[in-house]
Amino acid sequence: MKTPKRLEPLIEDGLIDEVLRPLMSGKEAAVYVVRCGEELRCAKVYKEANKRSFRQAAEYQEGRSVRNSRQARAMAKGTKYGRKEQEDAWQNAEVAALFRLANAGVRVPKPYDFLDGVLLMEMVCDEDGDAAPRLNDVVMEPELARDFHEFLIRQIVMMLCAGLVHGDLSEFNVLVGPDGPVIIDLPQAVDAAGNNHAFRMLERDVGNMAAYFGRFAPELKYTHYAKEMWALYEDGKLHPDTPLTGHFDDPEDEADVDSVLREIADAMREQERREAGRAAQDAPQQRDEPPPPPWEQA
Repeated sequence: MKTPKRLEPLIEDGLIDEVLRPLMSGKEAAVYVVRCGEELRCAKVYKEANKRSFRQAAEYQEGRSVRNSRQARAMAKGTKYGRKEQEDAWQNAEVAALFRLANAGVRVPKPYDFLDGVLLMEMVCDEDGDAAPRLNDVVMEPELARDFHEFLIRQIVMMLCAGLVHGDLSEFNVLVGPDGPVIIDLPQAVDAAGNNHAFRMLERDVGNMAAYFGRFAPELKYTHYAKEMWALYEDGKLHPDTPLTGHFDDPEDEADVDSVLREIADAMREQERREAGRAAQDAPQQRDEPPPPPWEQA
């Protein structure tokens, strides 16, 4: 096939020998199958911001570090330079996440290089050497669904221990290779400690897994792994091999918000009553003045 213009620099630099075929085109990037020596790899070409259907929500960017204050100001103001820096940061986020998670043992495609908005990484194949299917395209028996669900919950734990939450995990962002599921698409990964939305995203990721695998093993729909692992994470007790039960009991003394608000209102009224009483006691006593003499009375 004709080499896409964005991939020409990688061929010139010897990182790619040949572009074989397009693999997929998503909301944020187009992926090509390329040959590197004797290996098949994937080249993920990020789309320009004005050509993407996915927008960089502020909730995903919260907590991400920037190089300097000038970059931060430009990104906040939305200047031309700031938009470019924001775009670079968005792309670099996936590269950084892939390297961090691969080093932590999480099953993600192995990253090789990143150049001019193109990520070169491992191609996940099936047993026949073809591109691995998405989890969404796999029909499974209940036992396999339970095994895959358990495996992915463990991967989510390992990600959290590495300080990241996927942020967009679903059956569409998981490939199924010969050795099991592989997590993909990480440009929206968030810092677990630095992003105020991290738990909500974790809960959504875990919930998506429970909902999908629950189609084949219905009992998985009623598990509560997100709250369990987050509580352990906040207490510093979560480790890659920490046993989980899938059950979580909210604290029995969890506040009843309405009751608390009523108690606050009652206390404020009581305080106002007491202050009014003290004010009345502290006010100077008004003495009755004697009546005017008769000649001054009308």
